[in-house]
Amino acid sequence: MIFKTLWQNITKTKDKLADVREFSAQFNYKTNIHTRFMDFDMMGHVNNSVYFTYLEIARSKYWEEIVKWDWKKTGIVIAHAELDYILPIVMNDKIAVHVKTSRIGNTSFDLEYQIVKIKGAEEVICSKGKTVCIAVDYATNRPTAVPEAEKQKMLGFEQLAQ
Repeated sequence: MIFKTLWQNITKTKDKLADVREFSAQFNYKTNIHTRFMDFDMMGHVNNSVYFTYLEIARSKYWEEIVKWDWKKTGIVIAHAELDYILPIVMNDKIAVHVKTSRIGNTSFDLEYQIVKIKGAEEVICSKGKTVCIAVDYATNRPTAVPEAEKQKMLGFEQLAQ
């Protein structure tokens, strides 16, 4: 018996690696991530949910080192998170996460990521992702404007047009 499905009729216009190379064109921030034994599943791969922990570690370091976010005044919540898995991460892989602010709105901004394996001087992209971050006023627990000081640091560091 032969089953014909809709996806068999769809033609690809670009290959996945072309999309990855295009995506990785410009990142100004990178941090190394240390894998833990508990990150791996029975197949010896990093479990898919752990990738989001790696993104959290990287964005926290980005906010601390680059943006100098003032947590006493304004919080951040993640409204949306997405990740494309390209290659698995296995034991003994050395990995890093690149982070960049790609859009800044009134109360929200987008961060983009790529997780890479480090092989000598080369980096191999394992995944790419994005989070939508919302600035939150602690007193009201409601969205608030992205603080101007933090906004200017992101714009300057990323060379984004306002």
